[in-house]
Amino acid sequence: MANSREEKNIKLVISYDGTGYFGWQRQPDRPTIQGTVEEKIGIMVGKSVSLIASGRTDAGVHALNQVANFRVSTAITPPVFVKGLNSLLPDSIIIKEAGYAPLDFHARYSAKSKVYEYRIHNQKLLSPFLRHYAWHISRLLDLQVMEECLEIIKGTHDFSSFCSAGDGEIDPVRNMIQARVEILKDNLLSFNFEANGFLRHMVRNIMGAIVKVGLGEISVARFIEIVESKDRQHLGAKAPPGGLYLKDVKY
Repeated sequence: MANSREEKNIKLVISYDGTGYFGWQRQPDRPTIQGTVEEKIGIMVGKSVSLIASGRTDAGVHALNQVANFRVSTAITPPVFVKGLNSLLPDSIIIKEAGYAPLDFHARYSAKSKVYEYRIHNQKLLSPFLRHYAWHISRLLDLQVMEECLEIIKGTHDFSSFCSAGDGEIDPVRNMIQARVEILKDNLLSFNFEANGFLRHMVRNIMGAIVKVGLGEISVARFIEIVESKDRQHLGAKAPPGGLYLKDVKY
């Protein structure tokens, strides 16, 4: 059994349905993913812990493989954390994996890249089973011009045009390693973005603009102007949160 007096760094891989939560970050008197998981860890170890995530997902956003870590002195082993936490957590949150990490591992700062997926349900009628999990667009999208936009944002760019108002002090330059779309079954479109880091609301703002191109509301040339303007004032509405998933974190 592990030495209970020795501090360990426990790494978790978490999957969650963000519907009904006010995002990842702990908030007083509001249900959040961080607050919920921290509470259950506290029950197991008998003390409060601070859970560090690879990134803070917003209200209504989901995660397939969110990575988080916490430091604690306990004899509880990772397999017991998986079993115990999953017995305590609501069905909307699952601990997929747990393991020991080096003490200097930090879920956010140790990450080399993150992958986000955005799903669009592109058919006339809304499926009641997808209403919280994809952006329903009833008009037919032009995937060819949308793919042109995805090619444009690949590589290293200043993404100031796609940041949120609160990101003014953050370096807006990011390397977009991957940006692609694939067609899943039942007219479900899956847009995948991998970058060395993302600004707040960056994927949802990009998707909002790309959908305007796909609907013929703006041209590809106008999309290029928006990217090159480095000014978020040129953006329209961002895509809704329910279609966004934190898909993977790479270390």
